[in-house]
Amino acid sequence: MSTMYIPALAAFGGSAFGSVSTIVSGWFSRRRRSRERHHARSFSKRERLYRSFIEEASRLYAEALINDQAEIPQLVSLYTLVGRMRILSSNEVVQAAERTGRLIIETYLSPNRTFVDLPNFIEEIDPLRDFGEACRCELMNPPTR
Repeated sequence: MSTMYIPALAAFGGSAFGSVSTIVSGWFSRRRRSRERHHARSFSKRERLYRSFIEEASRLYAEALINDQAEIPQLVSLYTLVGRMRILSSNEVVQAAERTGRLIIETYLSPNRTFVDLPNFIEEIDPLRDFGEACRCELMNPPTR
């Protein structure tokens, strides 16, 4: 091999290596941005779902405290949200949502409450505490993949 080809091959090799490294670097950064967008959308979707569940469960719980006639369509709506959580959320969040749903049904079955009864059931007044804590834990510690 002639010594004349060595600088040409070195230049070509350096150029090819630079091109390949640029392509690979671009691919990795696009992939990372895509993953970050996916996680942001997933976070936002779960956050909206949890907010809807909290609003619906709070309304139903307040209604159950003063009324013994269950609103079946609204309970179905609440369990629809739980079903969506089964797809998107961790087991801890789903179990906390199911416990909240059972508490609301039990509240409908219990005697109606008045404002005078408030001191006696002050501990029960926050039926969403476990659910909120499970959601916060899940949203603060996203799954690693």
